[in-house]
Amino acid sequence: MSSAEPTEADPTGAASVAAELAAPAPAPAAPAPAAAEPTGAASVAPAPAASATTAEPAGAGRPATRPGRPAPAVRDPGRVAHRTAPVPPPLPGLAESARRLAEGATTSTALVADALARIEATQPTLNAFRHLRAEAALAEAAEADRRLAAGERLPLLGVPVAVKDDTDVAGLPTHFGCAGERPPATADSEAVRRLRAAGAVVVGKTNSCELGQWPFTEGPGFGATRNPWNTAHTPGGSSGGSAAAVAAGLVPAALGSDGAGSVRIPAAWTHLVGIKPQRGRVSVHPHSDAFQGLTVNGPLARTVADAALLLDAAAGPHPEDLHRPPAVRAAEAARRDPGRLRVALAWRPPLTLTGAGPDPEVRRAVTALAETLARLGHHVEEARPRYGLIGLAFVPRATAGIAEFAARHPEPALLDPRTRSALRTGTRLGGRAVRAARAREVRQHRRIGALFDASGFDVLLTPTTAAPPPRIGRFDQLSAWRTDLAMTAACPYAWPWNVLGWPGVNVPAGFTRSGLPVGAQLLGPSRSEERLIALAAQLEDDLRWDEHRPPIP
Repeated sequence: MSSAEPTEADPTGAASVAAELAAPAPAPAAPAPAAAEPTGAASVAPAPAASATTAEPAGAGRPATRPGRPAPAVRDPGRVAHRTAPVPPPLPGLAESARRLAEGATTSTALVADALARIEATQPTLNAFRHLRAEAALAEAAEADRRLAAGERLPLLGVPVAVKDDTDVAGLPTHFGCAGERPPATADSEAVRRLRAAGAVVVGKTNSCELGQWPFTEGPGFGATRNPWNTAHTPGGSSGGSAAAVAAGLVPAALGSDGAGSVRIPAAWTHLVGIKPQRGRVSVHPHSDAFQGLTVNGPLARTVADAALLLDAAAGPHPEDLHRPPAVRAAEAARRDPGRLRVALAWRPPLTLTGAGPDPEVRRAVTALAETLARLGHHVEEARPRYGLIGLAFVPRATAGIAEFAARHPEPALLDPRTRSALRTGTRLGGRAVRAARAREVRQHRRIGALFDASGFDVLLTPTTAAPPPRIGRFDQLSAWRTDLAMTAACPYAWPWNVLGWPGVNVPAGFTRSGLPVGAQLLGPSRSEERLIALAAQLEDDLRWDEHRPPIP
């Protein structure tokens, strides 16, 4: 990759970096699946698989992988290894899977086996998963079938799902995208506990970039996770593994997390619905206030109804949680008419050093979505939220959060140099700077909230990203500073809502001329998930985005 240099028109070099990142490329020929050798551990080991171009594995502590870095092959006990049967079709959605199970039209064992088979077949090309729990998941599926046969009914009884590898699942390590060894978690996180209580079968943990920092899912600990719509491109990050898994039909839905857009960005770049809920809606326990309150857990799914169903199942506080918003009924909202709403359309992102605006193809797609809203009877008007210098509140909280997680890594030398840079910055900005950033939040609520309170808008519509999904490996070898500039130029719209703690929903907005997905986000004031979900469902009914599937078999 050529390195972008500052110019008079582009003093930071960020715009030229961002343009290069988004340059489309033809999809590489699908590599032949590599045979997976069974091991005694329920994990996805970083073993080489065939690839369009070969590259030496990245050493410990290097930046992200090179283009063509071999993806890991699935290694798991016998049930998914050396499969010779045809690859099953994409799994049905979450609500459809639950309906078929309740009606006896399928079994949990069949759905989980199909999910594991698709994961194994696509791992060399997509590399969506870090860990599988095949034997345990099949045993849980068999138990779910016994419960279903006995007449028990739960919202997700027997339905396979996946969770991101920043989320504790008992018996599996939580690497959070890092290289090195970690001990298995001794207990489920609260969100996983609630998913299990709803009857879901967790089949495995999906890849994340290192400590969730970047809008790509690549790293020396696991390789590169690829976009099912075009495997030369990233699915986004940091919940890129969950997005790739759902878009390719490996699981009906998955849980991700969003600290600066990490659910909404990969949802936009893989043609999915992604919900960033209100802070505290889905517990982040065993963490009390993840990334200084920026990070929340949220669902990714192909339909609004599926995302809402997963949100309802995962939502609810742990007794030790700091943030405890009143409950919402997301699934009911997905069936509700939103009424006639006033929608503010904003093109200008918050002030950053990049000065980036939306790519023309992103603008075209979001404009078409705004026109659809107007045709459906909503009042749509361009407006400018008063973001102010909200970045001054984001940077200390984000870097301090990274520092808190990085400091717990048992082998700091294995961390990406950019992570170690963030660790140093977060350590310097911790304490007083973080307290000041947190204290500004009330004023930011009033200033930005005036769009809803004083101006009378119900929803804010913006692009989810300024650019289509970048190519795999395009962030390689960038310094920490250039990585920050490039990702801010590509993704300037999502992170302010993490500072505010308010909800947002990515909806598919269409495709570029080269076939890459892009998205738009519906943003609301505090605790407005039900309104956003109802509006997203109305758009889905009209646009039928769930009828489009990627080419991955």
